[in-house]
Amino acid sequence: MAAHGRPALRDLFDESPTPHIAHPPRTHHRDFYVATDGSYRKESGGLGVVIETREGKRVARLSLPQPVPDNNVAEYRALHLGLDVLATRSPPNARVGVLVDHDELAGNVNNAILATQHPDGKPPHPLSPPQNTTNHWRGIRARLSGFGEVRAARINSEDNPAHPLANAPDQYAHVNHEPDRCVLPGAAESSTGEFPPPSRSDRHASD
Repeated sequence: MAAHGRPALRDLFDESPTPHIAHPPRTHHRDFYVATDGSYRKESGGLGVVIETREGKRVARLSLPQPVPDNNVAEYRALHLGLDVLATRSPPNARVGVLVDHDELAGNVNNAILATQHPDGKPPHPLSPPQNTTNHWRGIRARLSGFGEVRAARINSEDNPAHPLANAPDQYAHVNHEPDRCVLPGAAESSTGEFPPPSRSDRHASD
């Protein structure tokens, strides 16, 4: 189980919709999962990050106060931070599952990934990063290109283990002092005999 009694990130990812992109049979063979959240309140804000291996072993947690101009900037900045941390603690070509509770961000991440697979570099749907997120979106895309495989899932805020870290950084400041960990995932499980899960590309989080 993950922090705060929530299911492991792998379980949340496997049961959540991945906007614009279907779950392949090997979906649950991510090496790492990163859940992020950003909060915004007048003249204040916070960033939350939780990173786990596929076995549910914790790699990192962060809960940082962060003044932000709006909620969109908070969400994009939180993912940028999470991917930065994961990049320093994962091997090259790691398969990564991203979990966010922001529909547009999840869709933009998956669109950006699909664009890299198109001969002309064109996404299947228009990319729509909000205003004021340009620098963080650029950093996110740079990090995405450094992993072996990435896709993003949309989860509910109440299920996001990064949510309390982002919304109460004064209460969770102690997680920032946890020892740095470079935990490698165990050997990938064989998919022999498994049936592909149904496509969740068009499902809503409430389905």
